Amino acid sequence: MKTSLKIGSIMGIPVKLHITFLLILPVFVLVFSINEAPLGFAGTTPLILNYALSLLTTILLFTCVLLHEFGHSYIAKRYGVEIKDITLLLFGGVSSMEEIPRVPSQELRIAFAGPFVSFVIGLALLGMNFFTASVFSGYADTSVYLMFYILGSINIVLGLFNLLPAFPMDGGRLLRAWYAKRMSYIKATHYAASFGKMFAFLMGLLGLFYNPWLILIAFFIYIGASEEDKSTTISILLEKYEVRDIMTENVLSVPPEITVEELAKLMFENKHLGYPVMQGNSLKGVVTFTDIRNILPNDRFATLVSDIMTRDIISVAPGDTASDAFKVMTLNNIGRLLVVSDGELVGILSRSDLMRTMMLLNE
Repeated sequence: MKTSLKIGSIMGIPVKLHITFLLILPVFVLVFSINEAPLGFAGTTPLILNYALSLLTTILLFTCVLLHEFGHSYIAKRYGVEIKDITLLLFGGVSSMEEIPRVPSQELRIAFAGPFVSFVIGLALLGMNFFTASVFSGYADTSVYLMFYILGSINIVLGLFNLLPAFPMDGGRLLRAWYAKRMSYIKATHYAASFGKMFAFLMGLLGLFYNPWLILIAFFIYIGASEEDKSTTISILLEKYEVRDIMTENVLSVPPEITVEELAKLMFENKHLGYPVMQGNSLKGVVTFTDIRNILPNDRFATLVSDIMTRDIISVAPGDTASDAFKVMTLNNIGRLLVVSDGELVGILSRSDLMRTMMLLNE
């Protein structure tokens, strides 16, 4: 099931709404409608105006979040980084970048661009609130410049929150960029991630006594720091190797005309959970254990591999780095890649192969 819906493109970058964003949208509308000024529109009459202003404020708020992410993306594109998409999520927005540059000054500028945009928007809106409240007091509905105040204040808070020195916030990348000027990139990432984990632990502890929401945010920060540390370490260490160095060359394949039941027995015997589907020397697709699980046991005798295989093949070349292969697996959330050279299948690379290589490198 698709979890994100594309709503358009800006600067050639696809913009998506995640299902979690659609769930949180009415919550924000409700919060703004029941809170008293200066953080909400409770008491605004008629009631339809209350809800209209709450909805408009919510939409504008997430537009500001989108602009925050475009701040990152604009600077990243100037350094040649490819932006896959920008997705609005439950906790805000995220730019899916090909890879953050490892030049500390570039990473610093990319990381700070988002909070900078939030600060500019926040200060501009607070200025508009002050101007309208001073000049048009008595002439304009107070709820109009109240909206400026709410959005301005939240943008300032958003900018400050993202400067917290912990992954996955922008402050964690700023901290890594500072460390990276003084040590290796792996060590800089490890130090910045460790700082983020410590920060998350203290925030969670604070949440036990004051606000349970802080525990949820702390968990989010701790996981983000751990994942950044692990993925960066893996990516850098695997850059030393090419796919041909660690792939499996003697590839077991299956023909498209065998049944799913026969495939299941083959998987059980060979202990492999994924196979390329070959018809003669022609690569037709790939089939995995996940494909089998979607077929009821009684239907497996009459269902062919050709009926369930994936025809959109994601592959790498033998000369690609193992690090690039790892990124392709991560971006596409798959466990194995076919290795193709000049249209011919020459090997297969699994996530297990990469992890085994990492274990040997760490010894």
